[in-house]
Amino acid sequence: MKKQLFTTITGAALSLVCSFAYTSTDAATIADVMKMLKAQQAEIEMLKKQLAHTNQKVEATAGAVETVATATQGYAKVAEWADKTHLGGYGELHYNNKKNSKTDEVDAHRFVFFAEHEFTEDVRFFSEIELEHSISGEGKTGEVELEQAFIEWDFAEHHAATIGQFLIPVGIINQTHEPDTFYGVERNPVEKNIIPATWWEAGLMVGGELAPGLTYNLAAHSGLNTPITGSKAFMVRDGRQKVGKATAEELAYTARLKYTGISGLEMGLTVQHQDDIAQGLGMDDASAFLWEGHLAYQAGDFGLRSLYAMWDIDGDEAKALGRDQQEGWYIEPSYRITPRLGLFARYSEWDNNAGDSALINMDTEIEQIDFGLNFWLVENVVLKMDWANQRNGDGDSFNLGVGWSY
Repeated sequence: MKKQLFTTITGAALSLVCSFAYTSTDAATIADVMKMLKAQQAEIEMLKKQLAHTNQKVEATAGAVETVATATQGYAKVAEWADKTHLGGYGELHYNNKKNSKTDEVDAHRFVFFAEHEFTEDVRFFSEIELEHSISGEGKTGEVELEQAFIEWDFAEHHAATIGQFLIPVGIINQTHEPDTFYGVERNPVEKNIIPATWWEAGLMVGGELAPGLTYNLAAHSGLNTPITGSKAFMVRDGRQKVGKATAEELAYTARLKYTGISGLEMGLTVQHQDDIAQGLGMDDASAFLWEGHLAYQAGDFGLRSLYAMWDIDGDEAKALGRDQQEGWYIEPSYRITPRLGLFARYSEWDNNAGDSALINMDTEIEQIDFGLNFWLVENVVLKMDWANQRNGDGDSFNLGVGWSY
């Protein structure tokens, strides 16, 4: 277009020069020359308008291309975020038919949502929010809890640091408790009442691999704050603060070794120490040690779980209640009849008043026998049924449940 305009202007100028060069009577008059110049000028104006219109189209096209490029970059960022972010959760609904004049219950026991995001290959975030018993609020039976919220950083090959709120590395189910991963409608009573699962704290934990199949965890974190009076005094389960404005006068320290070097086998040993599980509110320090060991083995269709845990608590106040020692153990064989149907049985003993006290002549140990079945509709959806027979506790019960994870 520019070349055409240049050619037209040049031609007009040459025509003007040539017009004045003629001297014969047949040459173009001045009027003819002016007429020709006007025609050339009109053509030039038309070409200018066409060029301006073309430039506008070029600019509009460039703008559209830039808009598309910006949108594409935005979509790429969203796609990258989605690729590095993972959502999931689990839940379970229970029906408990209780004996010994206890009230039967239907309970939306848990509904859990978790989100994980990978910032880089070495830095990740993990969170878990749980709603228990369907509805929470003042005067309601349920609770909304932040169970986990931590940064995981791979600071060296095969070694990582966990910073934030995390599950304590102890027992079998404390860190892995999705309903499709264990037998029984309710979680086993020993880990519930002695460990006490599910148990989380806030702090710093490092872990990694010491040798093939041998891993470790070392953690410094917030600790228990047990009541010092009433029926719940020095009961470890009631000492969980759940990192809600938790008293941190006394921190706790946890160490675990776990071996998984043989296919299907897991063996774990955990020890924890806290200088005072009453956080300075008692008459004297209630220094506490937790010892826990477990074995989980799966050989084909046959499975076996066994665990022992014990608290040793110092101080005259805990000793007077017989709660200077709290211990329990269980053994649980299971068998997969088909890939979708499994049977189990469990024998448990636990005692939160196992120490020396005026209660020594009383039988405070609770025994429970469970047996039942799991039926997996698919890998992560399970139907459960079991019967529990208990001595010295809340009595017998028949239980039904459905659970899922994704």
